[in-house]
Amino acid sequence: QVQLVESGGGLVQAGESLRLSCAFSGRGLSSYDMGWIRQAPGKEREFVAAIRWRTSTTYYADSVKGRFTISKDRLKNTVYLQMNSLKPEDTAVYYCAAEPDYKYSDLRVLDVYDAWGQGTQVTVSS
Repeated sequence: QVQLVESGGGLVQAGESLRLSCAFSGRGLSSYDMGWIRQAPGKEREFVAAIRWRTSTTYYADSVKGRFTISKDRLKNTVYLQMNSLKPEDTAVYYCAAEPDYKYSDLRVLDVYDAWGQGTQVTVSS
């Protein structure tokens, strides 16, 4: 079972940047495709970005394309979400999630993820 720990959230003003980190660990660690999902107050969780571990193929929601960048560090078993030009509507709890890469699922579908972190709060003021 993989464990995920997010960090890097905080309070910023519109137009500023933040970088979220997600460190994962676990016994019998294999390769995982990773995603970032967010949940704003009173709204359902929504897909933000994802990355295939073996190929580094990335996927983005239209609302963040061109502003957010997902990346990974193999040696650190860490995934990052660089968020630039933040907007108040980006305010949410951000979760990272993992899915064993052999399944090769559609990473934009939230139900495919087997493991979730506890989330980190991002607040963007106007």
